[in-house]
Amino acid sequence: MTQVCPHAQPLVIDPMVADLAGETATLVAGDSITRIELLGVPAWTITRHALARQLLTDSRLVKDINAWSLWQTGVVTRQWPLIGMIDAGRSMFTVDGPEHRRLRIKTTQALTKRRLDALRPVIERLTAELLDDLAAAGRDGAVVDLKSVFAYPLPMRVVSELMGVDRADHPMLLTWYKAFFSLLTPQDERLQVIDELDAYFTEMVRRKTAHPGDDLTTALIQASDGGAPLTEEEVVGNLKALVAAGHETTIGLILNSVRALLANPDQLAAIRCGDVEWDAAVEETLRWDSPVTHLLMRFATEPIILDGVTIEKGDGVVMSYRAIGRDRAQHGPSADDFDITRPTANRHLAFGYGPHVCPGAALARLEGGIALPALFTRFPGLRLAAPNEVIRNLPVLTQNDLEAFPVLLGR
Repeated sequence: MTQVCPHAQPLVIDPMVADLAGETATLVAGDSITRIELLGVPAWTITRHALARQLLTDSRLVKDINAWSLWQTGVVTRQWPLIGMIDAGRSMFTVDGPEHRRLRIKTTQALTKRRLDALRPVIERLTAELLDDLAAAGRDGAVVDLKSVFAYPLPMRVVSELMGVDRADHPMLLTWYKAFFSLLTPQDERLQVIDELDAYFTEMVRRKTAHPGDDLTTALIQASDGGAPLTEEEVVGNLKALVAAGHETTIGLILNSVRALLANPDQLAAIRCGDVEWDAAVEETLRWDSPVTHLLMRFATEPIILDGVTIEKGDGVVMSYRAIGRDRAQHGPSADDFDITRPTANRHLAFGYGPHVCPGAALARLEGGIALPALFTRFPGLRLAAPNEVIRNLPVLTQNDLEAFPVLLGR
């Protein structure tokens, strides 16, 4: 694939995420719409809250990869490492307009408040089980990786309970998704993982079609509002994306919340004594250290002029949610600070906005609102086992995830 950069000096987004804080600061200090380069491919990124809200409801920007000029001309091919984030099969995440509404409404019909309410005791049970595992791993003052023992398995177990995935398949799914997101995975292996995920979820949908259960997969298969039911491909596409988004974003939410609270012990103390609710910490983390760094990608179906810049027809547009969360025009001059008393904390865009707003936002908030108080109640002496500045991000350009999170549980 030829590397193309038709615009001068775009900001190169580091695929290894060596300095996420520095990159975010550069985006925040720059223009509201900035030319960037993603692994040799040019695009635009949006870094301001108001402009992002405007564009996330603009029908001239679509999810259809066939509207992307670089895809049409063959400059970008299936060998581009980020292609799986964009060309992920037919689902509510990749279509727009009436077809998007048809696919989304059937998902929201299945992801009901009743189903989420029924999940609460399940999440509490799974959290307690993993906290037992954490206690065992950290016995006698041993350093334990909070990510691998707690934050990584919890959301996968929750989303699997929701969708009716066999727990025996969790290690395999976690391995597949880890390989899918990591830029260290060779592209041929990543494409093989995509095929394996398609085969896995196709077999699961066929099994649930023959033997329905009380789970989201069955609900998607059976969803009906008087229109055409979802096809097998559409159910598989929705499931594949929901599992990916449902566990990856929650990993980041839990780890980033713990990291921020341990770095701000006065704010943690305010929550513990009841002056501030745990939900405030969840919302401020979502704003300040969003689980999604850069969301790929929408495409212009006609020229769009914004702030003196023309997005040409066929150009790709990225939403840089971590930078958007630091927008001083939205969150004030202290937007770079973590502050659980911030009045605008819940007015963030971490789950998107408009027709494509994340359908799993309520579930992520529910998990964070259960996991965090349970963790700090069980281990009030929890502390980092390494300096905060040496904790490294995974080489995942789109997700704000950590390689590991070493902690000591304390007394």
